[in-house]
Amino acid sequence: MVALQTAAASGLTRIGLESASAVEPAAVDNAPAIVVGSGYGAAVAALRLGQAGIRTLMIEMGRLWNTAGSDGKVFCSTASPDQRSMWFRTRTEAPLATFLWLDVVNKDISPYPGVLDRVHFADMSVFVGRGVGGGSLVNGCMAVTPLKSYFAEQFPTVDADEMYATYFPRANAMLGVNTVDPAWFESTEWYRFTRISRKHAQNTGLRTTFVPSTYDFAYMQKEAAGTATKSALAQEVIYGNNHGKKSLDKTYLAAALGTGNVTITTMERVRAISRASDGSYVLTADRINDAGTVVETKQYSCTYLFLGGGSLGTTELLVRARDTGTLPALNASVGAGWGPNGNTMLGRANHLWDTVGANQSTMPVMGIDDWANTANPVFAEIAPLPTGLEHWVSLYLAITKNPQRAAFTYDSATDGVKLGWTAAQSAVSSGMAKKLFDRINSANVTIYRTDLFGTPSRTFADDFTYHPLGGCVLGKATDNYGRVKGYSKLYVTDGSLVPGSIGVNPFVTITALAERTMARVLVEDTAP
Repeated sequence: MVALQTAAASGLTRIGLESASAVEPAAVDNAPAIVVGSGYGAAVAALRLGQAGIRTLMIEMGRLWNTAGSDGKVFCSTASPDQRSMWFRTRTEAPLATFLWLDVVNKDISPYPGVLDRVHFADMSVFVGRGVGGGSLVNGCMAVTPLKSYFAEQFPTVDADEMYATYFPRANAMLGVNTVDPAWFESTEWYRFTRISRKHAQNTGLRTTFVPSTYDFAYMQKEAAGTATKSALAQEVIYGNNHGKKSLDKTYLAAALGTGNVTITTMERVRAISRASDGSYVLTADRINDAGTVVETKQYSCTYLFLGGGSLGTTELLVRARDTGTLPALNASVGAGWGPNGNTMLGRANHLWDTVGANQSTMPVMGIDDWANTANPVFAEIAPLPTGLEHWVSLYLAITKNPQRAAFTYDSATDGVKLGWTAAQSAVSSGMAKKLFDRINSANVTIYRTDLFGTPSRTFADDFTYHPLGGCVLGKATDNYGRVKGYSKLYVTDGSLVPGSIGVNPFVTITALAERTMARVLVEDTAP
């Protein structure tokens, strides 16, 4: 720690920080510590570095979402998307492509650095958040701690007792995790869709469970009572929430900036990492404007480098660095072990008497838990479909225990990466989900919806994921604490550490693992 603090004293100086704002980066070209990204793992790293008195620079490729548009709102709604919705697109790309086979879901928009991106590979696309706060800006807030036995299975070298006694509670406390009031849940019109799915699961002999959230349920109840501005009850979710959501800019990142030791630069994409002769890391970053044009290419240097760009961002940086020779000592495990957390989405058509409600909260609060079924483990989130109309659709995001994994490889022609995931690997997830929901349909005499995912008669959407995991797997590409093998003072703190599957929404696990990494790093990793 002494060496880190000495480096801090001679490095980055604070640039006019407000407690919850980012700054222009022009005067900054080096720092003792740099954090790439501002999602869950990155936010943990920045906070703990700042609390330790270490001057830290965060580099985020998206914008800071704190300025209202012409409608007086920072974010647009899911039902009425505009340029704020997606990252440099001319048309939105929502997970539901059609309704009644009609192309009425997606809208034409103007290119802009919007909050949601859909990154396309050959047979898989990945939804990611763009902006200060990363995925916390666009997710459904389901803050689920994984089953302890499955966590131990996925991370056999990690002390699960310590994780569940120390780091998961620490993460949940900092994230502001809370639970819906059961009595309000049972009575409110906004969760009728969930209660209907619960009834159908119970008719099948299946277990359902409430799941915690980082959406403020006290605020939601005020929304329902008409005493607070609606957000989750106003069809806001995948393109951001204007109220109620405890996104990272309100929790970890606000606390990090509050230390006075953390600076965030925005609209800068790190595209290359190398190492100087003195052992410091050199980062090349492109700064873009609102049109997506590169207006400046910059270089940063640091002693300690923390990669928190997510499974896609971090893995691409390291695969490129290894295969172009700028970090040649990275091992063959970099890029491997990727999976989509077994994601597949589906809809069911209910009977006319099983109305799901015209009014639906966008925040899921319950899942069908059949993970203990060793022959076919599935955890299925009961998802909303808020259209403002009664549509009799029950929607689900199924998380399956799909053992398939893929690797990223460097593509010199594009200076990017390719993902080796195949449609056949996705079919494993859909097959597992089908086994579960065939049982539910049989027990309730219902059928699948085939009008939601674009292609006629398509039942399962298994070609995208909300939960990209792996690429720099803990204990393989890194040591047991996220230190990248082959280099000192280089760390991974994000979802690329998770080997393709965690059985539930992964952000609490990512946060807890980052807390564990930072606790160890700040004690042990001192310069000579």
